[in-house]
Amino acid sequence: MIVCVPVTSDGQVDSSWGRAGRVALARVEGGQITSWEEHPVGWDVLHDVGTDGGHHARVATFLRDHGVEVVVAGHMGPPMAQMLAKMRILARTGAQGDARQAVETAGRLDG
Repeated sequence: MIVCVPVTSDGQVDSSWGRAGRVALARVEGGQITSWEEHPVGWDVLHDVGTDGGHHARVATFLRDHGVEVVVAGHMGPPMAQMLAKMRILARTGAQGDARQAVETAGRLDG
């Protein structure tokens, strides 16, 4: 499964999903991370550029283009959660601390 998590420069779960500057894409198999790639997405800067719908479309395009099945995040607003549900992407909120551990925990729950 492909899991996406917002990350800080020191490998922690970024507290904001929709305003993340950087996200990691992890492939998880059997509850273990088999690959990890970090991408600068700039959603922190782009969040207030254009409309809310435009921002959600930017996020949705990234997730679709990378085959994301699960998003692990500390928090996300109801409109973002609704968008993910429509895309059939599971949202696991309440994550904090080490991003890799949070992803592995989600992988065990959904794997």
